[in-house]
Amino acid sequence: MRKPREWLARWQIGRIRKNMPAAQFSFPADLMKPKHVLICLPGNLRELTLIKSLLPAINSLFKPADITLLAMPGVKVADMFPRKGIHILTPSTDQLTWSGLPKKSYLATLRDYKYDMILDLNLEESFFTSAVLLNFPSAIRVGRGNHLGIPYYNLEIKTRFLRDERNIYRSLLEMLGSIMKRPVDTAGASHVRH
Repeated sequence: MRKPREWLARWQIGRIRKNMPAAQFSFPADLMKPKHVLICLPGNLRELTLIKSLLPAINSLFKPADITLLAMPGVKVADMFPRKGIHILTPSTDQLTWSGLPKKSYLATLRDYKYDMILDLNLEESFFTSAVLLNFPSAIRVGRGNHLGIPYYNLEIKTRFLRDERNIYRSLLEMLGSIMKRPVDTAGASHVRH
């Protein structure tokens, strides 16, 4: 049986999905010029460690765009990620609704950053991240294939890896780099210890 918060979050996400306006993009042209990139981080420590090792590749892929890392609510990542050149946002509990979704005021704050691209690095379903994705209809929203799909993403990148997080992230960034016609060096991720 689902918990009341989960039921309410699913219902609210469903309402947002129905009202999601369609936007048209030209790939790869629109993908090659993001100015403000929002990266939705997972809540799992192992995956956060892998993403930290890929930050140089992420920085070079989106250069010269401003990059913001959005942590999951309640997950402290400021000590884990370097602050130089990257903004880190961690929503507090007062910025969330009872069901765990971001409040309208928090979404308005995010929209003030004018993100034109969102990269979802969550490998598991997150109501919080789903709500963020659905509130940026004019941004390019990229995620891995066989995860959330349309309308959450307008670009899905499939990978042959199912449970190997390191290779999922590496292949996602390398494919994104291929589409953007930019070399991506993800070799650093292979040096992460488990």
